[in-house]
Amino acid sequence: MRSQWILSGLMLFMVTPMGYGYDRESGDSFASRSEVIATHGMAATSQPLATQIAIDILKSGGNAIDAAIAANAALGLMEPTGNGIGGDLFAIIWDAKTKKLYGLNASGRSPRSLTREWFIDNGYESIPPRGALPVSVPGTVDGWFEMHQRFGSLPMKEILKPAIDYAREGFPVSEYIAWLWKKYETILGEYPAFRETYLPNGRAPAKGEIFKNPRLANTLEKIAEGGRDVFYKGEMAHVIADHVQANGGFLSYEDLLSHRSEWVEPVSTSYRGYDVWELPPNGQGIAALQMLNILEPFDLAAMGFGSADYLHVLTEAKKLAFEDRAKFYADPDFADVPVKEMISKAYADRRRELLSMEKAAKAYPPGDPKLKNGDTIYLTTADKYGNMVSLIQSNYRGMGSGMVPPGLGFNLQDRGELFSLEEGHANSFEPGKRPFHTIIPAFVTKDGKPWLSFGIMGGAMQPQAHVQILVNLIDFGMNLQEAGDAPRLRHEGSSQPTGEQMHDGGVLLLESGIDDQVIAELRQRGHHVSLSVGGFGGYQAIRRDEKNGTYIGASETRKDGHAAGY
Repeated sequence: MRSQWILSGLMLFMVTPMGYGYDRESGDSFASRSEVIATHGMAATSQPLATQIAIDILKSGGNAIDAAIAANAALGLMEPTGNGIGGDLFAIIWDAKTKKLYGLNASGRSPRSLTREWFIDNGYESIPPRGALPVSVPGTVDGWFEMHQRFGSLPMKEILKPAIDYAREGFPVSEYIAWLWKKYETILGEYPAFRETYLPNGRAPAKGEIFKNPRLANTLEKIAEGGRDVFYKGEMAHVIADHVQANGGFLSYEDLLSHRSEWVEPVSTSYRGYDVWELPPNGQGIAALQMLNILEPFDLAAMGFGSADYLHVLTEAKKLAFEDRAKFYADPDFADVPVKEMISKAYADRRRELLSMEKAAKAYPPGDPKLKNGDTIYLTTADKYGNMVSLIQSNYRGMGSGMVPPGLGFNLQDRGELFSLEEGHANSFEPGKRPFHTIIPAFVTKDGKPWLSFGIMGGAMQPQAHVQILVNLIDFGMNLQEAGDAPRLRHEGSSQPTGEQMHDGGVLLLESGIDDQVIAELRQRGHHVSLSVGGFGGYQAIRRDEKNGTYIGASETRKDGHAAGY
């Protein structure tokens, strides 16, 4: 049975087989819109103009990889509140020729001249969130060229031209981004170079105002003409390093010179016949796989979407996975990360035994996987050849560190804040180490064929949302757009990779659309429930419909996102 629309008074509601109503404002349930369906190509990004750029690249003969790079470049201009070439990038690519998934870790490393002991000796208990100290090497530009060299088709000059043109000529700032941008007037306005680039006329651009970034246009033009070495080996690298060091940081020209991305094997678990793929650490993607393994034996469909039982087991599965995330997830070049053991079904069976259906846990101990026993952007593109790209890119903390190298038009990330200063911790700060990362792209295959490319923005919300999207699709039978629009939960307070421990069970934040009786029952089980209007991520997805030979696209209604195809 398909969803049916009915007219009630002056409002349009949708009734689905699960009985979902669609009026988020009343708090009854949630609003949705139709999926996008096309045959030749599809793009879903968090900014409509960037989506159009991706479609234009596809129409001009480019493939999904070209389109993803072009859209990402545009988003760095149009959505500086979440990403840019001063940040890092991760991608999962389905290559139609080899019929195989490829993973790219384009995250940068910490300065080689900075040590954990320096922070301790100078009185730091944690790494600060802003300024020069949390800056690590930006990996995005190298990531673009790695993707392009291996899979791209159009010249980089053609791929980056739309972003260059928009940067020089200007673009109208979209509504949600204008709201976010306004917040950074005070947060980062103290940094002169930031103010000069991002606060024209002394303030953030308002909704609909034209914003230009000619400095970024020049930077992208040089990169398009000279390649990745312009960024990591030329004068630009000196400007970046000099600016960081002039502001008390340690990032050096040699750090940029030695940077490299890494092609990695995606890792997976099966969930009800679907193979769910994530990238291994230093990211947090395997937390989603751990949660799915814990949830699989439960009959979630029988529990029902929005039920107390479902929300309870989902929250407890998250707590269990995140305790391992806090202890084990780190740069595998510096720590022995037991990925294979942590995403095994046998390990999930042992962890699940700790879960009570009657009571929320105040804390869980991290597991022993070696025990022997039986504010970010996300985009996805797809092309007529069958290639699909799942790409996520971020500055961290929205607009990043506040360090804007003079004349270059972009902000440097502050991802180094996520290192721990705890001695012996897997994610403890070390020179030349990649920090724990929150940004994670995802992919799903079915019977060895591509089924879904998707992702959700938003820090620790990401693995939680990955699981909720998949359960909505697979267990609750929602379509691709409904799966993203359905109300979400977010649990906060688990132990963190920076060393902080969970206390008193954390807080369970619920979006509007969850029944009051369910909330009361969750509280009876010991959950500290709070209602929230934000922080539930930003979703984009493309599903491959093999039967009809089409792509289906969806984008987050909570933000400015847009899916389109042709």
